[in-house]
Amino acid sequence: MKLIKQGLVLLLSAALSVPLLAAAQATPRSVDTALVKRGDVQIEVMRQGQGPVIVMLPSLGRSGRDYDVVAAKLAADGFRVLRPEPRGIGQSKGPMHNLTVHDFAADVAAVVENEKQGPVVVVGHAWGNFAARQLAADRPDLVRGVVLAAASAGKVPPGSKEKPISDDMRIAIDGPSNMKYSEEQRLEFLRKAFFAPGNDPRVWLGGWHEETHEAESHARNTTPVDDYFAAGTAPILDLQAEHDAVAPRRFSGVLKSMLGDRVSIVVIPNAGHALAPEQPQAMADAIAEFARRVFPMKK
Repeated sequence: MKLIKQGLVLLLSAALSVPLLAAAQATPRSVDTALVKRGDVQIEVMRQGQGPVIVMLPSLGRSGRDYDVVAAKLAADGFRVLRPEPRGIGQSKGPMHNLTVHDFAADVAAVVENEKQGPVVVVGHAWGNFAARQLAADRPDLVRGVVLAAASAGKVPPGSKEKPISDDMRIAIDGPSNMKYSEEQRLEFLRKAFFAPGNDPRVWLGGWHEETHEAESHARNTTPVDDYFAAGTAPILDLQAEHDAVAPRRFSGVLKSMLGDRVSIVVIPNAGHALAPEQPQAMADAIAEFARRVFPMKK
């Protein structure tokens, strides 16, 4: 009889766990996907949470999945987070040759329009900052604010003869996605360009998409910086990483010096150019604070 009772308890617990499990799965961290089509372009979008919309754009040749932890934290904090995959990643597809930053921004615009909850805050990490600023310039009706995360401004301080990104650093940026290099060489590139001292670069050994990398690099090289530099007239959060070798501290005031009070600056300690895998909580907190400032949030 005792065994029968124990069996009934286990069965009852299992039955009760089904709705509890379903409820747990319906949390803001739950992610669904949608396909947004624009002419001959299809964009896969990861979506989660409810509330004002934050759109997150990833780094050069990388997926929005780099934001998994950050997106979950923002969704739990009361925001709806959209992560469109760039062309060539997941189910996102379309022409891949002779693209400009305007083309990538138009893909994001289609995603925002499909959601029908704009204008939005758009976050662009590293290369994604170019598309984020271009979206704000080309479609100001869709953008309430712009977060530039570990972003090269694209310009240097007046009087400087340096490039925004040096040739040596460009090799380190492109190196991790090039499988002709050994794993140790790729790790060295990651340490040099992407991760702060002491942070583990192995988390970014994978996740590179060569065709997307090439298309985005071409777009950056052929689109005039002034097309996107000012991000229209939107408020900007320049979210800087303390140990960013790609967007170094000596260039940290460029955006604010040229765009004035539209730009606010937050520096995240113990982070490099990768940022999201290094300090996801600090990144999410800074984005949420900025979003609350620019959205008409309910009390």
